[in-house]
Amino acid sequence: MSTQPDTTAKSYKSLNFADKFSLFSEQWSQKVIAEMNDYQFKVARLQGDFIWHDHVDTDESFIVLEGQLRIDFRDGHVLISQGEMYVVPKGVEHKPYAEHEVKLLLIEPRGVVNTGEEGGDRTSALDVWI
Repeated sequence: MSTQPDTTAKSYKSLNFADKFSLFSEQWSQKVIAEMNDYQFKVARLQGDFIWHDHVDTDESFIVLEGQLRIDFRDGHVLISQGEMYVVPKGVEHKPYAEHEVKLLLIEPRGVVNTGEEGGDRTSALDVWI
């Protein structure tokens, strides 16, 4: 039985956000770029108005990589600029809006539907990897 260390070269590669965003142009369509435990890291391009919705069982994190995102709440709003993030607590109804295109990183548990239980034509397919 050999106790020699495995010297097989391994390939490690970082993820580049610009490279990932170059692979798609559609708005409001979430693309998975990585997983950690049961959480997915998703990139999305947003512009215009979304729909009112909530996520009953999970918080939702928004990390703005480019642009400025406004998230409306029934009693106010928050502005998130490039390099900033915001976590919407579970069960809180919200509606994202972007006057100009925003490039965004979302971190949320696998299986979370972007429109919550509201559904509709803005519902993004789950587990679309790029």
